[in-house]
Amino acid sequence: MTYRIITVCTGNICRSPMAEYALRAALADAGLDEQVEVESVGVSEWEVGNPVDPRAGALLERHGIDASAHRARAMDAEDLRAADLVLALDHDHVGPLQQALGEERAARTLRMVRDFAPGHVEDTGIRDPWYGTEADFELAWDQIDEAIPGILEQVRKDRDREASA
Repeated sequence: MTYRIITVCTGNICRSPMAEYALRAALADAGLDEQVEVESVGVSEWEVGNPVDPRAGALLERHGIDASAHRARAMDAEDLRAADLVLALDHDHVGPLQQALGEERAARTLRMVRDFAPGHVEDTGIRDPWYGTEADFELAWDQIDEAIPGILEQVRKDRDREASA
């Protein structure tokens, strides 16, 4: 059975696609890409159909990741409820996600990306770089990237638990 991850930000053109494509690359490197599906969405419909922000696309390209096929999508409650792990990029995404998922499902599947950072993190939000500079995109990337090993570990634990059930 395929494990499903959905990353979520505001418009689905910066942070959530960066997280989606970073996770896809890490899963492929770990040999898990055949077992895990990753997609991204936005809590708003503002950017639906638009490509990844050029600054995010350039950053991903510098890391050897091609996101040119990305087109922004808005969240869909049914898709969210079908996911095994829903990863919010910032605190303002949590409320809409909890509402779409329902209290019980949100308690089981909804986490912040930075919940998976190594060690304690004071603020688990990743701020929207869209309003900032290249440095803000780099910071968002670094915050996403540091959480990737922890997310992969969670995927392995969940899949092992599922296999033994």
